[in-house]
Parts: sequence; structure tokens; C-alpha cells
Amino acid sequence: MKKIILAVPKGRILEELEPLLKKIKIIPEPDFFDEKSRKLTFSTNFSNLEIVKIRSFDVASFVKFGGADIGICGKDVIEEFSSSEFYSILDLKIGKCRLALAKEIHCNKNLLTLNNIRVATKYTKIAQEYFAKNGIQAEVIKLNGAIEIAPKLKLCDFIIDLVSSGKTLQENNMVEVEKILEVSSYLIANRTSLKTKNIELNQFIKMFDV
Repeated sequence: MKKIILAVPKGRILEELEPLLKKIKIIPEPDFFDEKSRKLTFSTNFSNLEIVKIRSFDVASFVKFGGADIGICGKDVIEEFSSSEFYSILDLKIGKCRLALAKEIHCNKNLLTLNNIRVATKYTKIAQEYFAKNGIQAEVIKLNGAIEIAPKLKLCDFIIDLVSSGKTLQENNMVEVEKILEVSSYLIANRTSLKTKNIELNQFIKMFDV
């Protein structure tokens, strides 16, 4: 029986994934849900299923290059790292939020009247495609964290980031300008694995399809 590697993201999505795994009777070893654990690989109650816990942005890369056979990641990650080497299989309907354009509350800059804007985000591909589609000239600055303070420090005019409740924006005196993408978490699969491990992969894909 061929081994299957499932890549899952640390953080917010993992909290919502726990009840789903229980529902479909996939039981990782106890350390899996321990936030203090430094382990990255975990066995499960299935002898041929191992789970790796990594950064959300890395899930798509692991699946794309064959480090994992299947993975769970947000629509934002799928769009940012889109590739013919992996397929989106199922919308798991967890980790729901949105990718949005935002600015400081007191900023009076209007996208439609600006010739050139500066935007900070970790979603550079999505940002560039969004502004090109809307005919807006934009300089996109890649930041991996602390994005909400970038406008305050005059690094940029706007930011593009994930928004859930909007509390983080509010606490940083920012306001949402426009929604770019509705986000939920998907099960994705490596293209080659779907061919070489078809029977084993379909076993687990069917379990997630509840």
C-alpha cells in the first residue's frame, strides 16, 4: 500500500480542521493539535497516511513539487501559486474569509483618480493581476508580515490582505475598500500522485467529500 503525505497549514485553518478530521475519522497522533509541539510530521490511525504541518503558503509548494500528495490550503494560496502541477479537488468550506484591498481611515486617495499607487501585500501575483485587469498602474511591494502598519509608515497607499472579522483593520485605523477574492480552504492534489497513487488517494479524497 502506497504512503500518502497530507500537508496542512498551521494556525487559523488548523483549528477548523480538527472537527472535520474527527468527523471523517482521521486521527493524528496526540502532538498534532499541541501548539507547543515543534514536530512537523505526524502519523495517523491509517498506516499509509502521514500528515505534515507547515506554513499556509508552503502547502501549495509542497504539493506542486511532490513533497506532499495532497494538501489543504486557502483559495488565496491556490490563486497566488496557481500551477498545472496540482488540482483543486474539493472546497472544504472551512477557513472562510476574504482577500481585500484596504487603506487608512483618513486616507482620501481614490483608486480611480490616481495615476500610480503603491501597494503592500504578500499576494504579489494576485495584486498585479487585479490592478492590470482594472487598468490601474501599481507598484506592488512584497511584505510577509506587519502589513497593516505599512501605510502608517508611508511605505504604501493601500494594502491587500486577508480579512475575517475586520478587527485587525479596525485596530490599525484602516478600512476595507474592495473585496478581491472570497476565500475558503480546499483540498488540493499533486497531478502525478493522482496517476501513480490513484487508488490510495481516492480513498482519502472520498473521505473528505462529506
